Amino acid sequence: MPHLQCDVAIIGAGTAGIVAERSARRRGAKTLLIDDQFAGTTCTTVGCMPSKLLIAAAAAAHAARRAVIFGISAQPEIDGRAVMDRLRKERDRFVAGVQADIAKLPDGVKHVGRAAFTGPTMLKLDDGTTVSAKAVVIATGSKLSIPPALRDLGDRLLTNETIFELPTLPSSVGVVGAGPLGLELAQALSRLGVRVELFDKGDTIAGLNDAVVAKVLTTILEDDFPIHLGVDLAVSREQDGITLRWTGDSEGEGRFDYLLVAAGRPPQLDGLGLETTGLDLDEHGLPSVDPATMQCGSAPIFMAGDVDHARPVLHEAQAEGSIAGRNAAAFPHVTPTRRMVPLAIMFTDPPMAVVGAMAKAPDEDFVCGSASYEDQGRAKVFATNRGLANIYADRQDGRLKAAVMVGPAVEHSAHLLAWAMEQGMTASEVLDMPFYHPTYEEGLKPAFRSICKAVSAPVSDRDDGFVPGT
Repeated sequence: MPHLQCDVAIIGAGTAGIVAERSARRRGAKTLLIDDQFAGTTCTTVGCMPSKLLIAAAAAAHAARRAVIFGISAQPEIDGRAVMDRLRKERDRFVAGVQADIAKLPDGVKHVGRAAFTGPTMLKLDDGTTVSAKAVVIATGSKLSIPPALRDLGDRLLTNETIFELPTLPSSVGVVGAGPLGLELAQALSRLGVRVELFDKGDTIAGLNDAVVAKVLTTILEDDFPIHLGVDLAVSREQDGITLRWTGDSEGEGRFDYLLVAAGRPPQLDGLGLETTGLDLDEHGLPSVDPATMQCGSAPIFMAGDVDHARPVLHEAQAEGSIAGRNAAAFPHVTPTRRMVPLAIMFTDPPMAVVGAMAKAPDEDFVCGSASYEDQGRAKVFATNRGLANIYADRQDGRLKAAVMVGPAVEHSAHLLAWAMEQGMTASEVLDMPFYHPTYEEGLKPAFRSICKAVSAPVSDRDDGFVPGT
């Protein structure tokens, strides 16, 4: 069987793997990109893009219903088949764009196959091909996680890998998992006329450790669908649906056409043979990864993207792929990189965002400034005045450290906060920046003022504490 040699072998052609290959090749390395399908990235095929297409359709339907607030009568007629047809059509365009980029790879870089380690930098593929490399980047992504009690539902079990293939919208769906994906899909389906209930054995939603913001978010989302937290599930398959029973903090029984499982995506390590590499592995089979270099221990092995399970969002996968590819090409001369301020956004309505290294409140090292959207001018104009932003700063100097937010357009405000944190700005310095009126962004001013007061920092002469319309 053939034997291939390269400087850097990359396992996995998702976002992180594609970027890692480019990064290594740009630095003169001979690369080999190995994937068993080359089907496109998780984002384009079963993640970010198809879910946002469903959310976009739901937003259109919701806007029609709530137009009555503004004295406009409208009622949407939802064509479930047309909704799903458009979703797949646009999704396939995104996938085609990724595949077109892969097709531009130089000859000899792309290799279809499933790889497994046989040593620190030795690989064997399922077609018998062997590969020796100077360094290896693992970018195999994540996999589905389905609780054992839910695995025997056959075609009545949906995941993010199957729901977008439904020919039309179902009548009812039970959703398991109160993480961002479960919440996004639950709200979108509900607004498209699907009867939805959501279940989770945990006691909070979206993984938030800010209990106040979590409660606000829960209250808002429960306007669209019931949320059952702290429950255990028992499920039985019926001829044309499923029956779900739950016990715990609440008890009940319901019948649904489908059960959508969105219970997280652990790293995809199956069959990778990491035990042959000499790496120290934890109880989950994962090596220790340096986030500044993406190196596993001191070995010529690097991890990037969802497989390292640290920051499973696309822009971080791109960053990790770039870092891993660069260091793999330069090995053993590995250079650390300062990582970006963490930024995570959930595209519910209203959206939720977490920025920075979240402190556990109350924390003696942090102060918290809060801003409610209930009486915020722009939010009242558009009848979106619900939500809360908690912004955390260093108690010593008011330097911004983290924010947990739910409210109108916080996906945009979160970017501004992330950039401010990247620059090391204090709340006082932020208040010295221009805030246009009327915008959602100026609604954050009360939080910054509160921080300034708590740390005895001067407030800018440009900010007189007055916001028209509130």
